[in-house]
Amino acid sequence: MTVAQALVKFLDQQYAERDGEEVKFIQGVWGIFGHGNVAGLSQALHQYQEVPYYLARNEQAMTHTAIAFAKAKYRMQALACTASVGPGSTNMITGAATATINRIPLLLLPSDTFAKRNVGPVLQELEYPLGQDVTVNDAFRPVSRYWDRINRPEQLAWSMLEAFRVLTSPEETGAVTICLPQDVQTEAFDFPTSLFEKRVWRIPRIRADKKLYSEAVEILKQAEKPFIISGGGTLYSEAAEELKTFVEQTGIPVGETQAGKGALPFSHPQNMGSVGATGSLAANRLAEDADVILLIGTRLGDFTTSSKSQFQNPDVRFIHINVCSMDAHKLSSLPLQADARVTLEDLNEDLKEYEVEESYRESAENLRRAWHEEIDRVTHMAPQEKMQQPNIIGIVNELAGENSTVVCAAGSLPGDLHKLWKCSEPGGYHLEYGYSCMGYEIAGGVGVKMARPERDVVVMVGDGSYQMMSSELITAIQEGIKITVVLLNNHGFGSIGSLSESVGSERFGTDYKFSAVEKGTSEEEKLLPIDFAMNARSYGVGVHEVFSYYELEDALKSALKSDRTEVIVAEVDKVQKVPDYHSWWDVPISEVSESETVNQLRKEYEKKSEKRRYYF
Repeated sequence: MTVAQALVKFLDQQYAERDGEEVKFIQGVWGIFGHGNVAGLSQALHQYQEVPYYLARNEQAMTHTAIAFAKAKYRMQALACTASVGPGSTNMITGAATATINRIPLLLLPSDTFAKRNVGPVLQELEYPLGQDVTVNDAFRPVSRYWDRINRPEQLAWSMLEAFRVLTSPEETGAVTICLPQDVQTEAFDFPTSLFEKRVWRIPRIRADKKLYSEAVEILKQAEKPFIISGGGTLYSEAAEELKTFVEQTGIPVGETQAGKGALPFSHPQNMGSVGATGSLAANRLAEDADVILLIGTRLGDFTTSSKSQFQNPDVRFIHINVCSMDAHKLSSLPLQADARVTLEDLNEDLKEYEVEESYRESAENLRRAWHEEIDRVTHMAPQEKMQQPNIIGIVNELAGENSTVVCAAGSLPGDLHKLWKCSEPGGYHLEYGYSCMGYEIAGGVGVKMARPERDVVVMVGDGSYQMMSSELITAIQEGIKITVVLLNNHGFGSIGSLSESVGSERFGTDYKFSAVEKGTSEEEKLLPIDFAMNARSYGVGVHEVFSYYELEDALKSALKSDRTEVIVAEVDKVQKVPDYHSWWDVPISEVSESETVNQLRKEYEKKSEKRRYYF
């Protein structure tokens, strides 16, 4: 059989197993065919239809769909993506970075130029003067956890075994890139039949080093103001119940990262909400004063740590449960390189006599109560000329119900959602915020719905991000995948516009306005006449254009009941913001400027920078 045929047959026989549950790992292949793969992988997928094929509209978008699918499956299942040689393949590089940064398995199969070289340079080939073994696909190397190029058919078996070792590794997973020269894809080889036998990749639940674990237990026993930061690892290890048991037993309050939100229900007494630069009043106040912080499965990005300024207790100590050694050592933590679920099970046993002091429990409860009151205040603002984003979030949250998943990725929405969205169960909140990749939202919503067809999937997206990848609405229609899209139009890059103001640049280059306008033209006339409702309607989806909260409620009820994808377009106030709560994000401001505003903001920046700490 050909290399491409062997690859497809191999993919169909790869399984993952954890806790005795066995599932087929690769659930399908997304792709766009061109001259690089139409005679190879296309022919193989057509011949062996046991592996489903899905057609996307944009190569980057299909990687977003695959990432969202794998994330919603808690990394136990994944999708592959194939693209033609040249720009088709390099369009997937952003997706590779998104997967690797977020620790999500993604198998990329980019076509490559001829291995034989006898007809080169072929169409779309990069000619590199210092060597003939470099192609544009080498650009995948720094954003992949594993990279290889199949130049001979017999290399395929060894490369794919390594690829699946990485894809199914909780510690090493991310983008895996296997480059496939277009001639090699079509070459026949006598592959051993054992290559196509069922193979099960067992995912172990690793326990921590005994000495380090015992030290962690003793530190926690002595803690007076302990605090937990729950990250994506809590969900990926399916440790929500163990976390719930642990915090109910000990009384330790919990803050959630973007990836970890939903491990505890919003209503849980120990859930203090989001933590960090987009954090809540309650979680951030507790994180400031904590003497021991138990970290669970978090990358500790600058939003979670408020650019290393969130933790102000001079004697604070960190314990980090994480399958990834690099992450476990961050902030000079006591590293427990281990699975979150089994480690929490052990802690539940070894700390069953430990409880926080009643005064600390009451203090946390008072902060939590104040935070819930603040959410109600922010999401019930008095009606303005234009609708307010926080009010819309509150309405969508209420009407979507508990059996829903909200999907978002970039702009001002992730920060507001992190603070305000009331998530009732694991899987109800899906944010791509490791890479904060604009254009992820609609494609990501398709992936979540594929993974969780029983849930209502609500995509919230700003007008800027919508314009980057709206074409995946066609994909949703073609594949019969129903999502509800809430498109918030603020006539520009709202988040960066606000950030621009905060650094003294007056929203420069962030508004959707005509570049050259006549003197005396009104602000309204300067706006570009983009008709998002007409654009969405052209894709074949149902469309609602709303101008009031009442119309929004009616549109949401209708869209959620519909059996097809629908888009709701709402114009919102671009300057209204949800406040920050005892947090900071380090965005350096020009050290010298002719603008007095910038100079003053620089002084304020330097003062805030003093709170940043170093953990050696």
